[in-house]
Amino acid sequence: MSAAPLLKVRDLGVTFRTGDRVTVASTEVSFDLAAGEVLAVVGESGSGKSVSALALTRLLPPAPTCEVVGTIELAGRALTGLTEAALSKVRGKEIAYIFQEPGTSLNPVYTIGFQIGEAIELHRPDVTDVRAAVLAALRDVHIDDPARVADSYPHELSGGMQQRAMIAMALACDPKILVADEPTTALDVTIQKEIMDLLARLRRERGMSILLITHNFGIVANFADHVQVMRQGRVVEQGPTAQVMGSPAHEYTKGLIACIPRLGQRRHRLTTLKDELKVS
Repeated sequence: MSAAPLLKVRDLGVTFRTGDRVTVASTEVSFDLAAGEVLAVVGESGSGKSVSALALTRLLPPAPTCEVVGTIELAGRALTGLTEAALSKVRGKEIAYIFQEPGTSLNPVYTIGFQIGEAIELHRPDVTDVRAAVLAALRDVHIDDPARVADSYPHELSGGMQQRAMIAMALACDPKILVADEPTTALDVTIQKEIMDLLARLRRERGMSILLITHNFGIVANFADHVQVMRQGRVVEQGPTAQVMGSPAHEYTKGLIACIPRLGQRRHRLTTLKDELKVS
C-alpha cells in the first residue's frame, strides 16, 4: 500500500472578478505531491500555473475579488478554510516559495540578512542567534562570503546571487515543500544550471518536496519525477516525466516538447491560443 501524499489537491479552481468581468484562471486542477518528490507544472504564460500554486496558501486577493474552490490537504490536514492566522504559520514554515525575477521579489530597502532573519524570527522562535542562522542559510546555498551578502542590499548583488539569497530565505525555516515559480527566469544559461543543480542538491540532502513551475520542458527531464501540463487553466496531461516526455499523448504537450532547442535542428514554433483566435 503506497503512502499518502504529502500534498493532495483536488478540483482546485481560481476565478477573478473585476466589476462585471469574470476571469477563470484555473479550473479542476488536481494532483498529488509525495514527500521528497519533484512535480513540474509546465505550460505557456497565462495557463494557470502560478495562480494555482499561490492558491495553495491563499497568496491571492481575498473574495470577492478572487474566489478559490476545491480541496487542499497538507499531510492530511485541510488548508482550505483555515483562518488567516493559522495559514500564516503554514506559509514559509511548511510551504515556502521562491519567485521569478528575485530583484523584484526582494525588498529593496532592507538588507538580505534582515529579510532572511525576519523569516527565521517568525517561524523559528527557538533560534537564539539569528545572525548565525542567517549566515548558515546563506552557506547552505553555496554563497562564499555570507557575511558580505547578508549586509548587502538586493541591488548590490547579481541576479544569480539574488536568486540564491531568495532560496536561502525560503529554506531557512526548513519547509516540507518548496514552490519554485520560474526560478531561472532572466538568468543566463550557466547560472540557470547552477540554480537547478543547487535545488537538486538541497532536495537530496533535505528530502524536501518541490513544486516546480516552468514553461520550459528543457529543464524538466533531469529534475522532475512527474509532470503536469496545463493549458488555458486546465490540466491536459500528467504522469511520470519519462512517460510524458517519451510518449506525450496531448498535441499541446507534443508542441511544448518540440520547442526544446536542439543543436542542428530548426526550432519548432508552438501554436498559442492567440494564434488560434487569429485563425478563427
